[in-house]
Amino acid sequence: MGILYIVATPIGNLEDITLRALRILKEVDLIACEDTRQTAKLLNKYNINKPLISYHQHSKLTKIDHLIDELLNDKTIALVSDAGTPAVSDPGSVLVEHAIKNNITVIPIPGACAAISAWQASGLKNGEFSFLGFLPHKKGRQTLLKKIQQTDTPIIVYESCYRINKLLQELGAQEVIVAKELTKIHETFFRGKACDIKIEVPKGEYVVIISPHPLNPLSTDVEKGKTADYQSAVIEHNPQ
Repeated sequence: MGILYIVATPIGNLEDITLRALRILKEVDLIACEDTRQTAKLLNKYNINKPLISYHQHSKLTKIDHLIDELLNDKTIALVSDAGTPAVSDPGSVLVEHAIKNNITVIPIPGACAAISAWQASGLKNGEFSFLGFLPHKKGRQTLLKKIQQTDTPIIVYESCYRINKLLQELGAQEVIVAKELTKIHETFFRGKACDIKIEVPKGEYVVIISPHPLNPLSTDVEKGKTADYQSAVIEHNPQ
């Protein structure tokens, strides 16, 4: 019986991968990934040469069956996403579910996660929060947004570049922290009322932390000469 490894990969900066993850990627028989071209960039950086097979949200059941058959035939497989931790807001959970049903060992290899990275830099007090992943595009969206605005717990959601400005307007006066291009050169945080924030050149995916309470004004990290509202809370730096 093989082993399915759930391997977290960098969310932007290719240095954000663990030694254990690199070892596993070198040792497995096969790597299942969302986009073989994207994963190849990471593997090439670390001189890893392994067979790749695409596995994404549009993969049919036959692809899952094939991967399960490989595992049942003593193959080891690493499941990776384009960025971050597999099975968190991506189709990886379906493969994990099928592996467990077939008594296949599933081993998580922890690492980068956009939601946790944004939370670390949020400045919100330690405690509970709820993670909702991507919100529905249409059906149930408005109902869910109303529930979010009524909760006493911080909510973390993901949003695409195509809908980020729409989401911010839908949230209205709700106080939020928006993380853009985490771990990349132009990593940026926006803080303040959602309706006051407009992403000028939307690209990539965003982490939005919705706070049930007013945000504390930034101090040392605020750009010099700006006030402590959303505009002042734009922080841009070059993570090394």
